[in-house]
Amino acid sequence: MCRAALALFLGLSLSCTSIAQRDAETAAQLVPHAHPIVGSSGDYDALLDAIGDASLVLLGELTHGTREFYLERARITRRLIEEKGFTALALEADWSDAARIDLYVRSEGSDRSAVDALSGFQRFPRWIWRNREFADLVEWIRAHNASLPPEATRVRVYGIDLFGLGGSIEQVVSQLRRVDAAAADEAEERYRCFTASDRDDPLTYGRAAALRTRRSCAEAANAQLEAVRALRRQTTEALELDLLFAAEQNARVVRSAEEYFREEARGVVSTWNLRDRYMAATLAALQKELPRQGGGGRIAVWAHNSHIGDARATQRAGIGEWNLGQLVREHWDRTRSFSVGLMTDTGKVIAATHWNGRPEVKALRPSIGGSHGALLRAVGQPAFYLILTGIEGPLANEPRPQRFIGAIYRPEDERRSHYVRARLREQFDAVIHLDTTTGVEPLD
Repeated sequence: MCRAALALFLGLSLSCTSIAQRDAETAAQLVPHAHPIVGSSGDYDALLDAIGDASLVLLGELTHGTREFYLERARITRRLIEEKGFTALALEADWSDAARIDLYVRSEGSDRSAVDALSGFQRFPRWIWRNREFADLVEWIRAHNASLPPEATRVRVYGIDLFGLGGSIEQVVSQLRRVDAAAADEAEERYRCFTASDRDDPLTYGRAAALRTRRSCAEAANAQLEAVRALRRQTTEALELDLLFAAEQNARVVRSAEEYFREEARGVVSTWNLRDRYMAATLAALQKELPRQGGGGRIAVWAHNSHIGDARATQRAGIGEWNLGQLVREHWDRTRSFSVGLMTDTGKVIAATHWNGRPEVKALRPSIGGSHGALLRAVGQPAFYLILTGIEGPLANEPRPQRFIGAIYRPEDERRSHYVRARLREQFDAVIHLDTTTGVEPLD
C-alpha cells in the first residue's frame, strides 16, 4: 500500500522505511523555521509580521469540519481586525445567508443571538457555518463593533459563494422595493422565469435547462443584473447606494448560479472554474465598495484549502482548473495578498458519508507516508506554523500528496478521493499544522 501510494502520486518506488526516513530528513530542515502555537497572545506575531500590509488574507482549512481550524482562524482574524484595521470577513457561504450575520454583527435586524443569525444556513452542509465555534466568533465581532465610537467603521460579514439562487432572488426584490417600487416589480416579473421548485432545487432546473426540456432563465438573469447596475449608476444617496450594492451582488448570484447549475448538468465547462471566478470577482467588488462605506478594503477570507491555495501548484492545473487563490495572486499580486493553509494529521472530523447525509463524527486517518501531512507530523511539534516564503530546499520544489476533505469523507476511499499532488511552498504563503484535531460542534 505504501509503495503503491507513492507510485501513484510521486512516480517513486520506495519502501515504507525509506519514505519515513525521507520525511524525517526533510522535517529536520523545517524545525528551525517552525513557530510553535502554545495558546499565548504572541503565538501569531511572526505571521502578522509576514502578512505585512496585505489587504486580502486568505485563511484555509483542510476539512470543513475541524474545530481547531475555526478556533485558530478566529484568533488570527481577531488580530487582523484589532491590529491591522481589517473591516470585512468574507466566507465560503452564500451572500443571502451571510447577510443575516452581517446585520447581527452591526446590531441590526431581528436576530437576538448569533445562533439565530446563523439559522439562515439550511443548505447542506449546514455545519460548516452553523457550528458553536463560528457562532462564538460572530458574537465577538458584534461585541467589537458595539465597543467602537459612532464614527468608526464596523466590521462587516459577507458570503462569496453562488449557490443561494432562491435567497438572492428574494433579496434582489426586497432591496429594490426599498429604493424603487417599479424596479422591484420589474425584477419580480423577470424572475418569474424561475419557478418555486427551481429556487428550492436549482440543480433540477439546471438539468432541465441543459436538456432543453424547459426554457433557460439566463436571459432574464442577465437582464435583471444589468437593470440593477443601471439604477445604481443613477443613484447618489448613500443608503440607496448601500441597498443597490447588495442588490447587485444578489443579482450576480442569480446570474452566476443559473450558469453554474446549467453548465454542471451539461458537463462541458468546469463549474469549479465558474465558482472560483465568481468568488474572486466578489472580492474585487467588495474591495472597491468598502472604502465608500468607510472601510479600508481589508478583507479576511475563510474558505477551504482547495480554494485558497494556488491551483497552479497542484496537479489540478493539468486539467485546466484554476481557483480563488490563483486568481487572487494574479489580480492582487503577492504583496497585497497572503494565503494560509491549515492542516492536520489525525483525530476526529465532522463530515457526511454521502451528499445530503447527516453529519457524523469520523476518525481521521493518519496522513499517508510521503504526504505533506506526514512531513509536518515528522517535525515533532503538536501545533506550529511555517512562513513558507523563507524556506528553501525540498519543501520548495518537491510535489507531495496533499489531503483535501470537504463535506464528504470516506476514509476507506481516502487515497483515491482525498489526495492531490501539490507543491506546498508555491501553494501557500504560510501553513499551520495542528497534529491532532477534533470535530466542530454543530448547532443542529
